[in-house]
Amino acid sequence: MPSSPSSRPLRVLHLEDSELDHELALAHLRRGGLVVNCTRVESRTEFEQALGQPWDLVLSDYNLPGFSGIQALQLMRARGLELPFVLVSGEIGEETAVDAMRNGASDYLLKANLARLAPAVEHAIEAAESRRARAMADREVQDSRAQLSALAQHLQTSIETERTAIAREIHDDVGGSLTALKFDLDWIRRHADSPAVQQRAVEAIELLTHAIDASKRVMHNLRPAILEQGLVAALQWMAGNFERRTGIECSFHTSHESLQLPAGVPLVAYRTAQEALTNVSKHAQASRVRIELTVGAGVLSLEISDNGRGMSDTDRAKDRSFGLRGLHERASTVGGWVDLSSGADGTCLILSVPIGPMAVPSPEEADMAEAPASRRREHDPSAWTPL
Repeated sequence: MPSSPSSRPLRVLHLEDSELDHELALAHLRRGGLVVNCTRVESRTEFEQALGQPWDLVLSDYNLPGFSGIQALQLMRARGLELPFVLVSGEIGEETAVDAMRNGASDYLLKANLARLAPAVEHAIEAAESRRARAMADREVQDSRAQLSALAQHLQTSIETERTAIAREIHDDVGGSLTALKFDLDWIRRHADSPAVQQRAVEAIELLTHAIDASKRVMHNLRPAILEQGLVAALQWMAGNFERRTGIECSFHTSHESLQLPAGVPLVAYRTAQEALTNVSKHAQASRVRIELTVGAGVLSLEISDNGRGMSDTDRAKDRSFGLRGLHERASTVGGWVDLSSGADGTCLILSVPIGPMAVPSPEEADMAEAPASRRREHDPSAWTPL
């Protein structure tokens, strides 16, 4: 806690060319109960040199030979010093006083009314200490927010890395074993003499097929391998799959048939669309969804809009509404941001990511762009070789 002005000697720098006025000011400060260690300077050079020392307060005359209190205040602020500054003058106009306060003076007094000098000094120091405390608290809050944001970004990255590792294990170990087992069961079915054994083999193959399909869905949710074909192909596939799965009409539009984007951007865009469509299917009660991917002026924009019931302010302010917060943090990992608007006519979510000048499409993206739309929609590179 900062000490009160009356509990310790105040270090006061007094810019004053009159020794008599200096002694008078000191007398009023001491009469007001303040213990003061005061140094008097009377020129710009002396003032500049004295600013290198620690002070609690600057007390300044308004008019000095070749120098002024306003210039002293500006000089102090130019050095980044936020010391309390009390201006004292034999005569000062209202306009000048207002200008001084606008430039950062804590208070101004007339020399004919020095009775309020001590209270003015105490108030100026307390106000300065309050400002410093608020500034420190603001910096701590900003540091905490920056740390939380960094932690959230680290968690997002860690989650994606772990998802990729799990998906790879499912594909290489579980998927390979299930597929091999399916081949063995089919061999048993084809070489069995007993109809009962053949029937049991067929049923077992059907169960394995369901298990393989479930494994593929899990793997795809963990790691969207279709992104290897490019963001455009992945969103095209997502829109078609969402429409078939939910029965909600879902259209996809793009300004470019193929894009080569900076690392991390395709996954962020894909996960954003995935989260938005999940929310539509769960909450929106929509009958139509539109996904639009555009690139212009060095910014990628992904817009997902629906004609559902919209979101209320209460929905967005829920304590456990982490989906939208997660989208903001995910977008920030690639320097992007998320905007959400919602009303009675539906909800619109827009992801914007600066990507700079567009690059030449990769060969895989160019090949996928030339493929028929039906093949792009149906293609799923996460699938294992069918029997």
